[in-house]
Amino acid sequence: MNKVFLKRGREESVLRFHPWVFSGAIAEVQGRPAEGDLVAVYSHDGALLACGHWQIGSIAVRILSFDSDVLGPDFWEVMISRALALRKSTGLACKDKGGADGAMHRTDCYRLVHGEGDNLPGLIIDYYDGVCVMQAHSAGMFRARKQISEALQKVFGDDLKAVYDKSSGTAPFKAGLDPVDGYLYRKPGFTDDSQIVTENGHKFIVDWTSGQKTGFFLDQRENRAMVERYASGRRVLNLFCYTGGFSVYALAAGALSVDSVDSSKRAMELVDRNVSLNGFDPSRHTGLCCDAIDYLKNAEDGKYDMMIVDPPAFAKHRGALNNALRAYQRLNAAAISKVASGGLVFTFSCSQVVDKEAFSLAVFSAAAQTGRSVRILDRLNQPADHAVNIYHPEGEYLKGLLLYVE
Repeated sequence: MNKVFLKRGREESVLRFHPWVFSGAIAEVQGRPAEGDLVAVYSHDGALLACGHWQIGSIAVRILSFDSDVLGPDFWEVMISRALALRKSTGLACKDKGGADGAMHRTDCYRLVHGEGDNLPGLIIDYYDGVCVMQAHSAGMFRARKQISEALQKVFGDDLKAVYDKSSGTAPFKAGLDPVDGYLYRKPGFTDDSQIVTENGHKFIVDWTSGQKTGFFLDQRENRAMVERYASGRRVLNLFCYTGGFSVYALAAGALSVDSVDSSKRAMELVDRNVSLNGFDPSRHTGLCCDAIDYLKNAEDGKYDMMIVDPPAFAKHRGALNNALRAYQRLNAAAISKVASGGLVFTFSCSQVVDKEAFSLAVFSAAAQTGRSVRILDRLNQPADHAVNIYHPEGEYLKGLLLYVE
């Protein structure tokens, strides 16, 4: 195995179990590791610290183990089993859970592996009622995709229907990879490229082959449930709606009307199908395929007394941070100024480089710009299956606020 030696004093973050080794911390590399190779990480005086995947860039090593320089043959099975155990401990991997009213609220989709949150940096696996959709965000994870698929088959056994690799948009092309999306495993007789899943009793069509990310935004599950608690009797605007998750929950709660806005024609088609799938009166829902920001700017003042503002990431690297914060401020100022008196605004950021404090400040500035009285009713986060490694706070990417506007 190739060896990486750190500069004197630069081993402290590794000793604190942070899963990244930055290129600036490296004093010497013994060998010529290719991107995605396993490397052993040593302190300046030769003490073995960890091993992980080598990559070219500011993050030079993504650590997989802090106690061994060799990953055993059952490594992937052990790690995926641990990830599944965490989900079972929260009730997510149990097909049915009883509510206080005795009703059964089924959820059969969840994030199985959340990168650093499951000590598998660079790997995402989402579970959709027997179908595992994986995305490799590093060359090492992409190169290990077949072993990962085999481990999933061992962990889930006959309950596994398929493993689909969707890494073409996430694996690093600079590593000389040419990722093509496709199935790593299919149970005999399974031919579907989409599936109906259930989340808190609501049904959704997930298209993992052509949908965004792995097909569905599982990270908003708990926040969608909160929308359901508040939406009864309200006129709801769901901006950047994608396939209509928030819209379905609002309709289920008894919203008077729901307008769903997204620029993707394919997404809007799935919104309409999801509304129909759940048996709602189509007259209560309107799908609008247009630019969400333009629609909000031109919306009638006071038309809506609940808004969901869930845009895509405005900043994917620190160089875009300032522009992103200005964009969040403009977007939230428009929402706060337009919502009816006594209305609610659910506003989110999924930009990892925008921390909670910066996002809150952007929303504060937006509220001050409008001059309206605004109160924070709740602070919103990612759910338990998107667990954050306590040694890797950067994994806490989703943040949101529930605002009451007078």
